[in-house]
Amino acid sequence: MREMLVHNFEPVFSGDSKILILGSFPSVKSREQGFYYGHPRNRFWRVMAEICGEDTPLSIEDKKKFLLNNKIALWDVIKSCEIENSSDASVRNVTANDIGIILDNSSVSRVFANGRLAGNLYNKYCLEKTGREITVLPSTSPANAAYSFEELAAEWKITGREL
Repeated sequence: MREMLVHNFEPVFSGDSKILILGSFPSVKSREQGFYYGHPRNRFWRVMAEICGEDTPLSIEDKKKFLLNNKIALWDVIKSCEIENSSDASVRNVTANDIGIILDNSSVSRVFANGRLAGNLYNKYCLEKTGREITVLPSTSPANAAYSFEELAAEWKITGREL
């Protein structure tokens, strides 16, 4: 059953952030944990650590420090929506976050989407307001079994060139 949910954690960014990575909406595991990419099989943190040449951060505090130290801003496109569990295909009745909060208060020069849904939603709800194009990268979700870790890291390397 789909239920209306509101995004319940803040974006991570600073005035020094150079890139913005946007997901669509937190998964069930991320909502339970209260932070981004909380599913143990989501490869986001491993991929970013590989690109930045660091150990994979484990705690929420370490993940926040990792993002800020590497000048990465992180948020989701969706502020609220109807969703069934963590299914991208079930997302309906979207209200978008105000991405300008980050873009107006940071040094972000490039915006990246973690997966097609985030890219499509950004283009539909945010592009006109921000005037910033988004580069869509393959999802790091465990549901994206088409990509191995090595293939994801290779595709995501573009984010490291901006840092």
